[in-house]
Amino acid sequence: MNRTLFLQRMAGIGCCAAFVSASVTETAAETTVPSGGAAPLPPASALLSDELALARQERDFVQNWLTDLFNTMENLLDEATRIRLLEGCGRGCYNRHAFKKEISEAGKGNLEKLMEAYRRNFEIWQEADEVHIRFGKKPPGCYCPVMRNQNYPSYGLHCNCTKATHQAIFEQALGRSFPVKILETVRRGGQTCHFVVDLKYSASGNG
Repeated sequence: MNRTLFLQRMAGIGCCAAFVSASVTETAAETTVPSGGAAPLPPASALLSDELALARQERDFVQNWLTDLFNTMENLLDEATRIRLLEGCGRGCYNRHAFKKEISEAGKGNLEKLMEAYRRNFEIWQEADEVHIRFGKKPPGCYCPVMRNQNYPSYGLHCNCTKATHQAIFEQALGRSFPVKILETVRRGGQTCHFVVDLKYSASGNG
């Protein structure tokens, strides 16, 4: 499994960057005066500092907003409703990220091809009527950037989001629903994230 590629793809986030011409040094930027005698341009380091400060402010705002959302969910909603909300987010994550759709497309109508596509980013194997999906033997932590800095009281409830993503991949590839159970996750105190797909039954309980 290519863990570096997986981490980059799962994160789904970029980084701030300042675009500065290679022909202008920091010293020159500090002393350059635009035509017309206007005030000197700010140095490139100051521009970068301002962008980083803004990015941090926005990060903190989003983190605080998420904290309020999770706390409100915890206080006002029953667990079953919270799980359904998170599962909806997991299906949205599937629809939003091309590499997840590419897995299901590559495995369209064929379990072996689906598992082969999964191996580009995950560990996967079959035992009888169950398919195991694992994020490596011991990943560095929770891959979800939403929860990386959160202390949501229901510590492992968010893992239903990832569970629903894998359900969506299997459903789109094989044309029916499959129950997926959470065997172990980092956020639940485990060493890795490990999900199991039951091939025998659809989500409705029919064979």
